[in-house]
Parts: sequence; structure tokens; C-alpha cells
Amino acid sequence: PAYQNLRQRVDNFVSNHLANHEWNPSLNKNQLRNELRQRVYKSGMLESGVDRIISQVVDPKQHHIFKPQIEKAVHEFMATEMNEEVVPNPPPEPEKQELPAPTSGNSSNALIPA
Repeated sequence: PAYQNLRQRVDNFVSNHLANHEWNPSLNKNQLRNELRQRVYKSGMLESGVDRIISQVVDPKQHHIFKPQIEKAVHEFMATEMNEEVVPNPPPEPEKQELPAPTSGNSSNALIPA
């Protein structure tokens, strides 16, 4: 109903505006169209009409359609975030230290068991 009301109001506004202009072939249609567009905009009827459309169409659906879907998406996102934080990164593997190769013969660096 709000859309039909807005459309009717704009149609009447345009008809009344055009009734004040006499048609002739030299009429600058672009200039007339722009003037009409500015008058419709300045009248404020579009803004108030769109607000009524939103209040009739969007607002009733806000709590039982939009809000549950938004909450579901947020919960899924937060669950994903929490899972990523809970699973720790595996600890890095210790570096393998290579033992020095044994040397042949007696050397002053060789360890002698006591």
C-alpha cells in the first residue's frame, strides 16, 4: 500500500506540473525533465514515501527473518574463530643434533673413561 500511495502521489505531482506547461516542438524536454526531477526531490515526498515503504515492508521482517539469519551467521563465524584459537599449533620438531664422527687413534681431544 505504501508503494502504491507513493506512486500515485508522484504521478499526480508530475501531472499537475506538466499541466502548467504548454507543449510545443521547441520545448526543451531535458530541461523540463530536470526541473521536474528537482521539484519532486525538493518536495520531500520521495523520502517520506520510502520511509513508509520501509516501515511497512522491512520492519515487520526485521525481527523474525533478518535477525535470526544475522545471529546464525555471527555464531557460525565466532565458532570458526574459536575453533582456530582452541587448536594450538603443533610444537616444532626438535632439531636433530648430529654427533661428531669418531676419530681413529689416540688424540688429546678424546675422552678417556675413568
